[in-house]
Amino acid sequence: MRKNKFTALANIGCVLISFIVLLPFMWMLATSLRLPVDSFRLPPSFFPTVFHVDNYVQVFRKVPLLKFIGNSFFVSVTATLLQCMITCMAAYAFARLQFKGKNIIFLLLLSGLMIPVQSTVIPIFMLYKQIGLMDSRLGVILPLLINPLGIFIMKQFMESIPGSYDEAAKLDGAGHFAILFRVILPMTKPAIVTVAVLSFVSSWNDFYRPLIFITSSEKMTLPLGMTALSGLMRNTSISIILAGIIISAIPLILIYSLGQKYFVEGISLSGLKG
Repeated sequence: MRKNKFTALANIGCVLISFIVLLPFMWMLATSLRLPVDSFRLPPSFFPTVFHVDNYVQVFRKVPLLKFIGNSFFVSVTATLLQCMITCMAAYAFARLQFKGKNIIFLLLLSGLMIPVQSTVIPIFMLYKQIGLMDSRLGVILPLLINPLGIFIMKQFMESIPGSYDEAAKLDGAGHFAILFRVILPMTKPAIVTVAVLSFVSSWNDFYRPLIFITSSEKMTLPLGMTALSGLMRNTSISIILAGIIISAIPLILIYSLGQKYFVEGISLSGLKG
């Protein structure tokens, strides 16, 4: 009976915490469906009096949202695929290979987590000016390819896989690339999904680098587009702004929902060692 009561109280607590966490999102969704005049009405009401779906239509009319979404998808998907490939190979080297200075190099790599993005923008900007990568989507993608946190997660997960698999593959004549892609990676699916989700969310929400490196409206990503929409509609309708934010959040919700099982498993299992 005590165990059942504790479980019931824990479930009730989780529901309350979830409601509190989701409350701002629910208010944002409700406000995006209000009439523009209701956005500034006092006292404010939580639920809209009229469900004004035209706010979502107005988002596409005010700014070229489809172009912004296409640019963000190109940057995010390309950066995620390349980052996962580089991360897997780097993690395999740190987890399975023995070479001089491995631990020092790994510590230097992890120290990159303490370096703020803002401190690297000036040298990257000067380099891009010299090699002609300013105002290009490639210039936004390149700084996203190395992810120290992703390499750490993959390394920890790979170290939990017994080395006997490697030895059996070597007896069959497999090299390092064959071991990585045919033996190790199929068993590290949760970690790969974890790195992919983190990479996609980070690149999708990246605002600072596109703000510095992108100058033309045709190549703007979605965060920059939302800033342009906010500046355009700031004094007229907050409902249209929030409608645009809801649209921009839908891909992230879908990505996390599809990979939630592997994401949680990858985060939990990657901490078994280290």
